[in-house]
Amino acid sequence: MNDEKLRQEWMELAPRWVKEVREGRNSPRKGILDPVMLEACGDVEGLSILDCGCGEGRFCRMLVERGAKYVLGLDLCELMIEAAQELQSGRDEYRVQDVQVLDFLEDETFDLAVSYLNQCDLPDFKANNREVFRVLKRGGRFIIANLHPMKSATGKWLRNEAGEKLHAILDNYFDEGERHWAMLGVMFTNFHRTLSTYINDFIETGFLIKRIIEPTLSVDRLEEYPELDDELRVPNFIVYILEKP
Repeated sequence: MNDEKLRQEWMELAPRWVKEVREGRNSPRKGILDPVMLEACGDVEGLSILDCGCGEGRFCRMLVERGAKYVLGLDLCELMIEAAQELQSGRDEYRVQDVQVLDFLEDETFDLAVSYLNQCDLPDFKANNREVFRVLKRGGRFIIANLHPMKSATGKWLRNEAGEKLHAILDNYFDEGERHWAMLGVMFTNFHRTLSTYINDFIETGFLIKRIIEPTLSVDRLEEYPELDDELRVPNFIVYILEKP
């Protein structure tokens, strides 16, 4: 899978994704990941923040609303960045940029970095780790939401004849590499890695692992988002809270 093919997939998905984010229910993010990510980021008042793989800027805008001094959103998809720029407020900025190569940013310039379901889309997530570590100030944090390795291995369910889900299928877990999915009617590529591959690279890069969260749903959230009942059975997402010493 070359970079141009990946870019074309996201260019095709972008208009549908922007519409879903701004007009649709977007329940996996609103129903389960947003509260976890916002809590993990904590008080962002006055902080300079880097968003790796910002898409159309949704989470950047949420951080600005919570008092961030400056948020820089980066994404390789031009259509996503154009959509983000339509709604920027002045304390957020958006650039078409590969988050695996941040050589235009100086060392130790950000208080906080976030990666909201982006590392699973990167051919080289390790390069992103190294670059984020470099541009974070000492004591700065890197908050990563990712597909859970249990999910990214196959993402399939075993069903009975009536179509009811019996249990999640976990197979080909140690076969790291490309996975191909359909989202909003578009086929796209992301990358499966084992849990140990992710965690060991965080450590080798120099990060301290402060916390690991496997989000699930409260009863109240399930009543609001009944379509997320899978989240009570298997971990579809994982959030890492990392710190630069």
